[in-house]
Order: sequence, then C-alpha cells, then structure tokens
Amino acid sequence: MAWTAPESLTAGAAQRGAERLDRLWRRGREFLGTRYAIMGGAMTWVSERTLVAAISEGGGFGVLACGAMRPERLAEEIRATFERTTKPFGVNLIVMHPQLDGLVEACIAEKVSHVVLAGGLPSAAIIKRLKDGGAKTMTFLPAVIVAKKLIRAGIDAFVTEGAEAGGHIGAVSTSVLAQEILPTVREVPVFVAGGIGRGEAIASYLEMGAAGCQLGTRFVCATESIAHPNFKRAFIRASARDAMPSQQLDPRFPVIPVRAIVNKATERFLETQREVIDRFTRGEMPKAEAQLAIEHFWAGALRRAVIEGDVETGSLMAGQSVGMVTCEQPTAEILEELVGQATLALAGRDQIGTP
Repeated sequence: MAWTAPESLTAGAAQRGAERLDRLWRRGREFLGTRYAIMGGAMTWVSERTLVAAISEGGGFGVLACGAMRPERLAEEIRATFERTTKPFGVNLIVMHPQLDGLVEACIAEKVSHVVLAGGLPSAAIIKRLKDGGAKTMTFLPAVIVAKKLIRAGIDAFVTEGAEAGGHIGAVSTSVLAQEILPTVREVPVFVAGGIGRGEAIASYLEMGAAGCQLGTRFVCATESIAHPNFKRAFIRASARDAMPSQQLDPRFPVIPVRAIVNKATERFLETQREVIDRFTRGEMPKAEAQLAIEHFWAGALRRAVIEGDVETGSLMAGQSVGMVTCEQPTAEILEELVGQATLALAGRDQIGTP
C-alpha cells in the first residue's frame, strides 16, 4: 500500500517537510537528473533492464549491474534499458574486470550519463576517459584519506557504503562512515548506502550533509524485479539478524566478507574451509590450490539463488535492511513510501511544539 500522511500532521507541516526535503537533496537530484535523490544499488542478476528502468521511471536513479558481462553484452543491456525508460540511469562497472576498457567504451558509445566504478579505486585514466566521453563518474569511498586523491583525478561524486550492506562489505558501519566523511568531503556530492530501508534514515543522512542515498535490498522484492519467487520469499521472511557476513576460519586463507541470509550453503562453506585447511595441514594440497578451492565455493551461487530459485545452496546476498522488506510491492510504491517517510520525519520535527 502506498504511503499516506497521518491525519495528525497539519497541511502546513507536511508542506514544509516536503520543501525541506527538496532543499536537502537538491544537489543530489541535480547531479542525477532525477525527481528523487535515491539510487538503486547495483545487484548482480537483480539490477537488470526491467528493475533499473522501473526505478528511474518511478523518480529514482536505477543502476545496471554489469558484473561479469562482456562489453557486447553490456551494450545490449544498456540499449534494452533505454527502450524501457527515457529517464536517467547509470551503469556499475567493476574496476578489476579484465575487459574494463571495453566496458568503458561500451558505456560511452551507448551514451550512458553516469558510471559507478566499484570493486576498488579507479585510475585517473579511467575517470578521464569516461568524462571525456560525456559520462559523470562516481565511485565508492571507503575512507576520507583517499577522497582528495580521487577528487584530483576528476571523480564527480562518491557513494560511501557501510558494513550493513548486502554482498561484499567493508568493516565500518554506515553511521560511522557518514560521520567521518560527510562533514569533511564537501567538494563533490556524497551518497550514503548500507542498511538503509526507510525514509527516516534517508532524511537523517541528508541532514548530515548527504546528497542522497542508495538502497539495494528494498528493491529486491519489487514487482518488477526478475528475482525468483523463492528468492523474494526468503527476503520477506528474513530479519536483520539473518543477514550475516561470511566467516573466515584461518587468516592464512583470507575470505572477503559477503553479507547474505544464512542458509545451508553458509554452513557448507564453513565445512569446506575446515576440510580444505585440514588437507593443506596434512600436506595433501598446496596453499595456492587450497585458497582457490575456498574461493570457488560460491561460483555461480548467486545466479542459482536469484534466477533458479535455489535458496538452499545458492547465495542469498542481502543487507541488514532485509528485515524491512515485508511484501512484494511495485517499485514506484516503494519510492513513494520512502519519500513519504522522509517527508513525515522532517515535517514532524518542524511540527514539534505546534499546538
């Protein structure tokens, strides 16, 4: 059901809340070219043409997840998205992709307006090539210390994402990152992400200086999402405490933490690590082979869950905001709900003390 203002909220307070929200995220809206400064997080297999177009058509900013696509496949996906929306959307590229240069050229050739560079710090050369090709550039900012270097390289905006997010995560929470980065990095817009599931949180980060926010998990169960019904049901049933980071058993064999809903595959991953480490300890397997065996455990697991609906042995990547996903909703309704909650939060603060 779409959000509606409570009867206790006066018309004047509601109007002032809306006007304040407009002022707070004006910089983000102008940068994205959207009605709302709400970005859709790029989720592999989920953030494809249909959902991305729906987010943009609903007033937000959809972002295609390139993932492991080849340049020609990405170009096809971009064209298909343009067929579904005339509104701005972006493309998320992994900087460690072996065909990054080709992916960049595909984005330029297809006239993508914004490119989000993820999975590492982008080079000045990649930033320049995208900007020369007419695209605005964004990247993830894990710490204040690297901001100045990236700004000098020409980056146009940042996303700072906390450990509450789904998928590959860092070690610092969203609230701490926001407190470190927002008061310090003012030269370019900064969007906050990680564990955000309601409009009140969006309003709070905007008041702290964010240009906007990025949400992924809330859109997984959008009506337009192509995620398998089993995958969506797992999200609707889950609580925040079910979305846990993957565990590393031995520092000799590092595991990049990935936050996902705990299932049988999570338990099997721990067992696999133990078995592999035991074999290495007994001299039955060289270290490089053991590391590869651990890393390959999740190969194809996300697709199995999202597309095939295998929620037992697949990977259920989700942020801790998964507990706020309670039903399947149209994308436009999710956006309206978030904006309504943010407006109400700002209006309520304005109305405090009003008889």
